Parts: sequence; C-alpha cells; structure tokens
Amino acid sequence: MRPNRMTVGVGAVAIALSLTACSAERSQPTDSGAETQPGPSTAAPTPPPVSSATPEPAAEQLEYRDGIYAARGWYGGLPSHHDVTLTVEGDVVTAVEITTPAENETSLGYQQRFAEALPQAIVGRNIDELDVDRLAGSSGCSEGFMDALAQIKADAAA
Repeated sequence: MRPNRMTVGVGAVAIALSLTACSAERSQPTDSGAETQPGPSTAAPTPPPVSSATPEPAAEQLEYRDGIYAARGWYGGLPSHHDVTLTVEGDVVTAVEITTPAENETSLGYQQRFAEALPQAIVGRNIDELDVDRLAGSSGCSEGFMDALAQIKADAAA
C-alpha cells in the first residue's frame, strides 16, 4: 500500500517542527522577572590580544667579513688582467678600485671606460647580486672583474 502525498507532506512537516523545537533556546527570565526572547548573539568574538611592541629584528647573518679585499682577475685570449680592490661592509660593496694596465691603446681604452663605469654598477649592491656581463662596451673586462670577484668572495667568506 502506497501512502498518499498528503500523509507524506504532513509527516515531513511534523518531523521538521520537532527538530526545530529541539534546537530552539528556551526563554530565560531576567532579574526583573520578564522573559527575554532568544535571538542571535550580538556579541562579537574577542580577538586575540595584539602586542604593541615592535619585535626585535633577528641578528643579521652575514656571509662575508667586512674589509678591503684585493685580487687579480684574468681574462681574454692574451693574458690580460685587472687588479680589483673591493671594500665590503655588511655584504654590500661600498667602494671599488680597478687598475687599467693594458699597454695596447685599444685595450687600454676598453679598460679605462670599464673602470669608469664599474663603481656605478656595483657600489651599494650586495656582493652576491653582482653579475657584470657587458659594461661600457666591454665584455672581456667584465670577465676579468668577475674572476677577481670570485677570488674576493672566497677570501671574504665568513
């Protein structure tokens, strides 16, 4: 025997009402004896306390010792070189000096232009971020600088 739709609908409503009644809050009397109506809570959750103190920065982990370091960097098919002196403070290059020892006028011109442009390219930057490729029209001079830089980083490693 199949129940009719009316019986099923009434049964569903009865179940829903009984479940709702089980979850409803009971009215509570107040100090004055009046009853309060249940409703949504208007109290917001209390956020965790926030510290107003600024945290101390962690001690900086430097990879290189501060100091003045010098190295000779070699480059090119003919043995050409630069003598490079870097000042390092807090892993940052603060000064650079580079020689221009070429005897050939063309090579000397490249070295001099490279030496003039180098401080603007590296001073104030982290030593690990230096990657001089082609500077002031010279790629060979940058190879010599990068060779010297590798030696300086090895010498300055903390």
